[in-house]
Amino acid sequence: MPTTFDGKQGIANGQYAIVVSRYNDSITQRLLDGALDSLQASGVADDDIQVAWVPGAWELPVVAAQFASCGKIDAVICLGAVIRGETTHDQYINSQVARSLGKLSLQYDLPVLFGLLTCETMEQAIHRAGGNVGNKGGETAEAAVEMVNVMQMISAALSE
Repeated sequence: MPTTFDGKQGIANGQYAIVVSRYNDSITQRLLDGALDSLQASGVADDDIQVAWVPGAWELPVVAAQFASCGKIDAVICLGAVIRGETTHDQYINSQVARSLGKLSLQYDLPVLFGLLTCETMEQAIHRAGGNVGNKGGETAEAAVEMVNVMQMISAALSE
């Protein structure tokens, strides 16, 4: 029988950083609330969570990099909301933030989670920040806990 690693079966043991964009804060505050609720429901203590606010989505990667490089954080949760306007500005922000966060995750061998809403309208964002589509901040935090757990399981198994 193969060895199976399932992060849903672990204990929320770790240090979590949340980087949240202040731009569209009526949405991002809801995402943050969802993330905090999920982490606490998973058993993560308040002392094991650090929150950093940044001006906008563009700034998420640089602060995520600071947390990732310190060696004391087990996962970085990035939350923001970019809502399409009259230009294609949103596409440039979304794609660069996604690329940067993905690179950070691989560079530091660390879960760096993408909780950036990329919506066409404010209504879509509201639905994804605790509305009828759920709270993507909470879902991102759940994924962070699962990733920390599975990576800790694999690390323990490989060090035996």
